[in-house]
Amino acid sequence: MATPTSGFTGRRQNRGANLPPGQYLTDSFPVMSAGPTPHVLLRDWSFQIAAGPGRTHRWSWEELQALPQEDVTTDIHCVTHWSKFGTTWRGVTLDTLFEDVESDAEYTMVHSYGGYTTNVPLDDLLDGKAWLVHEFDGEPLPSAHGGPARLLVPHLYFWKSAKWVSGIRMMDQDLPGFWETNGYNMYGDPWREERYW
Repeated sequence: MATPTSGFTGRRQNRGANLPPGQYLTDSFPVMSAGPTPHVLLRDWSFQIAAGPGRTHRWSWEELQALPQEDVTTDIHCVTHWSKFGTTWRGVTLDTLFEDVESDAEYTMVHSYGGYTTNVPLDDLLDGKAWLVHEFDGEPLPSAHGGPARLLVPHLYFWKSAKWVSGIRMMDQDLPGFWETNGYNMYGDPWREERYW
């Protein structure tokens, strides 16, 4: 059962053009999880992209840190109607991680420590649209917000930005992940209010 924390109320105000329909602004950073928070030690953490049989690319924590890092400032939008403007992150663009990955697949399933999954089309992870982030607001990403590392796909509702991310599996067809199986939209565009099926 999903467990919300405090912060699910915000300032209902004139939001301007940057706020998707049905959203309200919050200064806090609410937490909602589908289960218990995994606590992954950095020495045990790894991330992989499975492109097919015998074509798995893996990174340890140290290898991730050695890759080119980017600072990202972006707005985020949760399906539960809150939005937070100007959030700051640091991590590795998915373009860097996919540089040597060869696959004809057009879809992916993102996997997390703890068993969470979410589907994201490959096109939505590339061309500067997504990052594997490990810092928020200049500090290591807290476990409650997906640390040590989470996916950041800010142009989609935030359930697509999987917390505690462990890997991505390439797929030939678009299959539902955890929330998609439970009635959430397969894509999740906040500007179209693609919340549910």
